[in-house]
Amino acid sequence: MAGEIPDLEALERTGTGKGAARQARRDGMVPGIVFGGDVDPLPINIPFNKLLKMLKAGRFKSTLFNMKIEGQEDVRVICRDVQRHVVKDLPTHVDFMRLKRTTKINLFIPVEFINEEECPGIKRGGVLSVVRPEIELIVTAGDIPDTLTVDLAGLEVGDTINLSAITLPAGAKPTIDRDFVVGNIAAPSSLRSDDNDDDDGEEVAADAVEATAQTEE
Repeated sequence: MAGEIPDLEALERTGTGKGAARQARRDGMVPGIVFGGDVDPLPINIPFNKLLKMLKAGRFKSTLFNMKIEGQEDVRVICRDVQRHVVKDLPTHVDFMRLKRTTKINLFIPVEFINEEECPGIKRGGVLSVVRPEIELIVTAGDIPDTLTVDLAGLEVGDTINLSAITLPAGAKPTIDRDFVVGNIAAPSSLRSDDNDDDDGEEVAADAVEATAQTEE
């Protein structure tokens, strides 16, 4: 489960509109907005370098932050959108939503596969095929998991891993109401090739027998 909520420091932006946003970028800031929570939206600026570092660290949109703004009470927020430069792919604007710990939100949570060394199927040359690297869940803002864990111990070639094999955090549920496939242990390519060769051989043999029978008639 997610540990301590990280702080995210921001500055209140005095101006609004495109002109103020452009000035913020010239000052090394990324303009943004904090909305929701039955209060007025709050324009903010976040230091560009700090935001870029957090984005590169990953899971930015699935992390609950404690936003600290001078002169304002701390508030828990989650990122809802990051706008980027169409060419440079650098952040140009960021949107945050205020949350309570009990707020329910939809998030994509990464799937982590563990114990490959204890998977007989992989030891025999099988390959882990990941169908869903992340799963969308409805979670409580105060209990956002870092990952969903799939234990590969004991799985054989041909075994399928469904959603029901994953222990979801308390209060969380998937947005899709069915037991979909998350991954499987696929047969090694050499074995699949051998199977295809055998099938081809059986077809050739069958054709030969049929041709012989027609000749005798």
